[in-house]
Amino acid sequence: MDDRDARVRRAVLFALDAASFARALIGAQIYVAGIGGRIVETEAYRGDDPASHSFRGRTARNSAMFGAPGDVYVYRIYGLHACFNIVGAAPGEAALVRAIEPLAGLDDMRARRGVEDQRLLCSGPARLAQALGIGLAMNGASVFAAPFAFVPAAQGALVRAGPRIGVTQARETPWRFTLDGSPFLSRRA
Repeated sequence: MDDRDARVRRAVLFALDAASFARALIGAQIYVAGIGGRIVETEAYRGDDPASHSFRGRTARNSAMFGAPGDVYVYRIYGLHACFNIVGAAPGEAALVRAIEPLAGLDDMRARRGVEDQRLLCSGPARLAQALGIGLAMNGASVFAAPFAFVPAAQGALVRAGPRIGVTQARETPWRFTLDGSPFLSRRA
């Protein structure tokens, strides 16, 4: 694959609607300062979605969701844990990255998380952010600039769709996407 192919795949990926974008992120790779792996679980959110942080419009907290495609939206859940999202094509659209298959920097991930089991390093949005060292200071950054590195998926992966996890609104919406058979998911699909 040459740089032109990667640029074309990236342009196509970041022009998709929220659900298609979140689905297409499965198999892509994300790294923070060289630490990361393959995305195996995402959830889609868009502006007219009552489960989305952007549903009521732009605020100081969610302003990164209205940034450029590929921008990073980081927020705290329960006031404790960071969650990592990648902004999609339309204002207010983002994909929550729920889990990755760890590929690089496993020793750093283990030190940050305090666990040895590779399956538990990045299997959940808070675990993933902790393992990759993602914090609120990265809110508004771009996955296309250091310390991030983003590699689009080379081929279509076998992806399953199902209801999102941990939302009270629009629970039935099948916008949770998982890599079929992955042992690194936050919860069985």
